[in-house]
Amino acid sequence: MNRRSFLTTASAATAATLITPTSHAALAVIGMEQAPLPYAPEALEPHIDAMTMGIHHGKHHATYITKLGEALTAAKMQAGNVIDLISDLAQMPEEQRTAIRNNGGGHVNHTWFWKWMAPAGSGPQGPDGKLAEALQTTFGSIDEFKKLFAEAGTKRFGSGWAWLIVKADGKLAITSTPNQDNPLMKGVVADAELGTPILGLDVWEHAYYLKYQNKRPDYIAAWWNVVNWTEVAKGYEAAKA
Repeated sequence: MNRRSFLTTASAATAATLITPTSHAALAVIGMEQAPLPYAPEALEPHIDAMTMGIHHGKHHATYITKLGEALTAAKMQAGNVIDLISDLAQMPEEQRTAIRNNGGGHVNHTWFWKWMAPAGSGPQGPDGKLAEALQTTFGSIDEFKKLFAEAGTKRFGSGWAWLIVKADGKLAITSTPNQDNPLMKGVVADAELGTPILGLDVWEHAYYLKYQNKRPDYIAAWWNVVNWTEVAKGYEAAKA
């Protein structure tokens, strides 16, 4: 029996043992439970409105989890750490691979996204310490970093994400992915674009359309006001450790 056949016919408990955890020391384990927002839906106003947050978290993110669960049930698999599921999609049964990629990515990306934001004025207004030093060394200045990151989000055709990542060599880089892909997905993202995400921006229209309509650059400019730089700095330190 080949591996694919075994994965698609084994019991849920046995199939789960085939998911070999990858090393993501900088990233928290993400299971199938949806955590509540770490702030009230209106807490990010006026930059991101309460209705958008309620729909984005309560509808879109919740649907990714539901559909991921359906795909895993069809594959007779348990979730374990969802990050591990999406990091090496080649190990997933072919029939459910796309659903796991899209919905697992959607769940993971949004779980991070909520933590990378905080009410304006509740923490540092920009990067500092070692993170600031690394950004300045890599991009020339904090303003240049923001410009390049915003361009990655603005120029992403259709739906997707802009990312700040720590690569395997410890260096920072900016990248972008379509749909719900992210820079952990081996075999999906080019090797040169793989890395540990420490900041990501959702540029799907459902993230901003109610307030900003088609003005994605305006949404990105406003979003800088609610970036949780404390959380980003923690992710950077962990990724470098």
